[in-house]
Amino acid sequence: MKTLVVYDSLYGNTKTIAQAIGDAIPDEVEVLHVGEANASGLDAYDLLVVGAPTHAAKPSPDMQGFLDQIQARALEGVKVAAFDTRMTSKLITIFGTAAPKIAKALKEKGGTLVGEPIGIYVKGGEGPLKDGEVERAAAWAKGLVGS
Repeated sequence: MKTLVVYDSLYGNTKTIAQAIGDAIPDEVEVLHVGEANASGLDAYDLLVVGAPTHAAKPSPDMQGFLDQIQARALEGVKVAAFDTRMTSKLITIFGTAAPKIAKALKEKGGTLVGEPIGIYVKGGEGPLKDGEVERAAAWAKGLVGS
């Protein structure tokens, strides 16, 4: 299985999670910062995992730009999954988070969602990650390849 993990990260928390996800998936895995990723040619991958920090209830601007660059139907035949990093706050129940919005964008581009989008929790606005979150992300990633 050929996998690409694309992430954006401001304080290093989302990068840490992206690496843990990449390490948990067997076979050929690339982990790229969104600034290094190319929105074309994604159909060369069997699995595309995309993650970003939640900013104003949506993905970071750079990640949103990447998602917008993916052509319509470009992800047909590609399994997709989404994650985000977020603070714990009552506001997320009102306004939402990035992962479901990333998943929706990937599905709209033709991807087949495998697994529910996952939110990974950080302490405060800049982190660090809450205890056990790296392991939880790795377990989620292992479940993706079983789908």
